[in-house]
Amino acid sequence: MMRKIGLTEAPAGFVPITASNAAPEISGEPEFAVSVTGLNKSFGACHAVKNLSLNVRRGEIHGFLGPNGSGKTTSIRMLCGLLTPDSGSGTCLGFDILRESAFIRHKVGYMTQRFSFWEDLTIHENLNFIARMYQVPERGAAVARALASLNLDCRAGQLAGTLSGGWKQRLALAACMLHKPELLLLDEPTAGVDPKARRDFWDEIHQLASDGISVLVSTHYMDEAERCHKLAYIANGELLVDGTPEQVIAAGGLTTYALTGAQLAEISRSIEALPGVEQTVMFGESLHISGINSATLAASLNAFVARSGAALQLRPIPTGLEEVFIHMTGTRANAETPCAARTEAGHETS
Repeated sequence: MMRKIGLTEAPAGFVPITASNAAPEISGEPEFAVSVTGLNKSFGACHAVKNLSLNVRRGEIHGFLGPNGSGKTTSIRMLCGLLTPDSGSGTCLGFDILRESAFIRHKVGYMTQRFSFWEDLTIHENLNFIARMYQVPERGAAVARALASLNLDCRAGQLAGTLSGGWKQRLALAACMLHKPELLLLDEPTAGVDPKARRDFWDEIHQLASDGISVLVSTHYMDEAERCHKLAYIANGELLVDGTPEQVIAAGGLTTYALTGAQLAEISRSIEALPGVEQTVMFGESLHISGINSATLAASLNAFVARSGAALQLRPIPTGLEEVFIHMTGTRANAETPCAARTEAGHETS
């Protein structure tokens, strides 16, 4: 049986903007869409976010990466006013995240990890409902523009629950853009979406950024991370690195080699035990081997290949984001926190 929704129903916690609670005017445009310092958030024994400091410039696509349970979602919710930090300070779009969170929510488009729209309403009905909640002027024209901008007009009458993953993400993005936000907060927006749909989605994100909209996007896909202007990597609630993809790779300090030949899976354990080897990762038909001490790593690998007697080929390759992030995650793997148990129990702390 389909759930029926009255068109006056709004999500819990939604406060419409009226003349009495309109946002104060911001003098000048701040350099940063997001600028926060020392944010902390705990849930009981789980210290989900630890002293987070982050700046996101206007018109910038800032990638937010980290393993599950690392604190990404909690951080995003603090930035848009859905969670109040235990300590720390900062601004989002010029508004104080502690005292003016209600104003922030009406200038931000937030896409959650899970599809959160009404599956028994059509695409058009969903967008019309969202536009009414945000009191969007000239609602009909705004919905029509949203449908056209993301090529949803051909499916406007289709029930949201029947859409594929890629089309659901288009609907979610269209809904986020209805009230003309200045900042998009996208929490793993392409999880489970096919490669073409992911590429199309990111083309839209770059177009929005070129129009001056700032984007903070969390992702697990390295090809998406490489399309960001800046990257921030968080693990166990702590920000480990923040910079351009090139700066992040340099900060990792890794030297990487590719080993090709027979029986790589069998010999990988022996290679992992060599001096200077920090990690080994299979990439197709080659084994990528990385380490911090380049001289020790080179000596160990060259000696291994020489004495192996097998037809192995070793060559240096540029270190990629994948190697850096696997290394960062591995160095934090033993720093177990109560947050891991929360994640396993179904609590969203990622």
